[in-house]
Amino acid sequence: MQTVNCPNCGAEVTFRSPALPIRVCDYCHTAVMRIEDGVRAMGQIAVLPFDVSPLQIGSRGRVDGQAFDIVGRVRWGWGDGFWNEWLMLFGDGTHAWLGEAMGDFMFLREQDVGSLRSRLLKRLVQSGEAAPGEEAQEAGIAYKVVDQRIATCVGSEGELPFTAPADWLVYSVDLRSPGGECASFQRDRNQASFYVGRYVTLAELRMSGLRQIEGWAAPSYA
Repeated sequence: MQTVNCPNCGAEVTFRSPALPIRVCDYCHTAVMRIEDGVRAMGQIAVLPFDVSPLQIGSRGRVDGQAFDIVGRVRWGWGDGFWNEWLMLFGDGTHAWLGEAMGDFMFLREQDVGSLRSRLLKRLVQSGEAAPGEEAQEAGIAYKVVDQRIATCVGSEGELPFTAPADWLVYSVDLRSPGGECASFQRDRNQASFYVGRYVTLAELRMSGLRQIEGWAAPSYA
């Protein structure tokens, strides 16, 4: 854990993980990046609008026998709505993502795009596009494309592995398998990323520290 002063407003900014270079200041919403000789301000981040997610930074849970804390969030928007991507930090310093869209939750870990074998995913890496119903066989799992869209970053908070400024555009493709596995492909003008995992429930993750929402009774596991 490392605590520094925000180069913009002077408030204390705490980095919990040495592997996560970005921390959004809680006070002035500046993206603070750790560099070799200190920190650097990377610009202002939009304040996230209120939503009704039960998750928040500081929520905790367990998955596959490992405890994790929610330490960051990126919120995305597109023509038909919004979704959240929550960063999960594990005790061994690794991280994963908990996607949240329309009440569904997806536990996802990043995979090396250089190791992709399916023709569809290779085409996406090379700036191609996908269509709903197209198939991709990857690591022994048969996926189908269920959606593709251009998404815009609404804002971000907490610790992150990258800067996520408002108006950042990505091409996003969602894939699912008959067995409940899911995958997500994202590409901007500079690089592509691919994430694989499965659908989960908050009860399965044994979540605690959930947000208090008026009119919503916290579940027993929280």
